[in-house]
This record gives sequence, structure tokens and C-alpha cells, in this order.
Amino acid sequence: MGMVLEFNPDGSIKMPHKGKKLVVSEKVEKAEGVAVVKGSEDDVHPVIEIKCPKCKNMKAYFWTMQTRSSDESETKFYKCVKCKHTWRVYR
Repeated sequence: MGMVLEFNPDGSIKMPHKGKKLVVSEKVEKAEGVAVVKGSEDDVHPVIEIKCPKCKNMKAYFWTMQTRSSDESETKFYKCVKCKHTWRVYR
């Protein structure tokens, strides 16, 4: 095991005497997991009623992204739940 650190009155670490090594270690807690969603799993987006321009189905996934400068409105994207056609609407 390494040596125990001692502190000076000002809070700085007392340096070891010549010939001794200073060993610093830290206990690391178990890392928390991160949920990963596969790109092929479309059900992570809400479904709304909108007509698909390709197959005329009335349900599509919906999400938004900022594709232009920040002073302009975001772009709305849609993906048909039936034919998987994707389109966007600028507003």
C-alpha cells in the first residue's frame, strides 16, 4: 500500500522525504450505464396524424432539429410508419 498523505497548515500536501515515492490513488465508483437506442427502432419518436405524401398513410413519426441558424425556426421531420418515407417541413 502507498504512503498516507500529510497536509501542511495551508492545505498543501507535505512532500515526501528524498528517496521515497509519492503514490496517489483514487477509488472509482462503478460507472453508470448509458441507454443506447438502435437507429432502426423507430418507436422512440412520437406518432402523429399527418398524411404521407408517398403512400397516403395517416400516421408518421415526428421529430425536430435545428438545421438553420439559431434565429430561425427549427425543421420538422416526419417518417411514415407504413412505407418509411421521410420528409421535412420548414416553417
